Amino acid sequence: MMNYYVYLALARGRSNALLTEPDAAGRGGQARRYRPRAGASAASRSPRRRLLRWLRADRPDRAARGRVVLRDGSKVVIRQVRSADVPLLADGFARLSPESRRLRFLRRKDELSAAELRYFTDLDHHDHEALGALDHTGGRGVGVARYVRDAGDPQAAEIAVTIVDEWQGRGLGTELLAQLSGRARAEGICRFTALVADDNAAMRALLRNVGADLVHREPGALGYEIALAPGGEACCGSLARLAG
Repeated sequence: MMNYYVYLALARGRSNALLTEPDAAGRGGQARRYRPRAGASAASRSPRRRLLRWLRADRPDRAARGRVVLRDGSKVVIRQVRSADVPLLADGFARLSPESRRLRFLRRKDELSAAELRYFTDLDHHDHEALGALDHTGGRGVGVARYVRDAGDPQAAEIAVTIVDEWQGRGLGTELLAQLSGRARAEGICRFTALVADDNAAMRALLRNVGADLVHREPGALGYEIALAPGGEACCGSLARLAG
């Protein structure tokens, strides 16, 4: 659904706005309004604190949808990506700067093939999920967060978050990642992994803020891991229910 340059899983890379994603070659909520309550402290309104609560909390989840008000007052609609979103995805990719594409894919990337567009939009919403953000005013895609479950470890999933250049810095990546974590827990996922370009300062800062652990390095990239719930008890319980 959009900016899915997050076209996740496509070749590992990273989005200039945030995380990177899984490799298409084979790796394998609900929207809330950001409206501070009267009397809420600055700390409780902090996007970082909100994201940490989403990542750590064991809360029931349903498909994300609805309007979200970002910290600058702009509005988006967040929903699951679907197969009919190919045109939105293509449009979003076209609006990424060359630098954003490089950060996303860790290499030059000038276009998405028809097969890649299908891969990024034809999802099962269980092992492969993506949430897209649409500009509330014009309906164009402005961001996407995605996870792809690890085929060798069903409790882990690789994630990526991508935001079109003109929407970066508004808190949209934080909102998408928070909602994606809820979807992941509901599907029995306990940990997120992310491969990030070593010069992607925005992504590295976001991961530090949510307590991600740096687990490995490779040429030009850093690998991180994020626990979605303390000890994984809630996640493991969800996984057991799914398996049963």
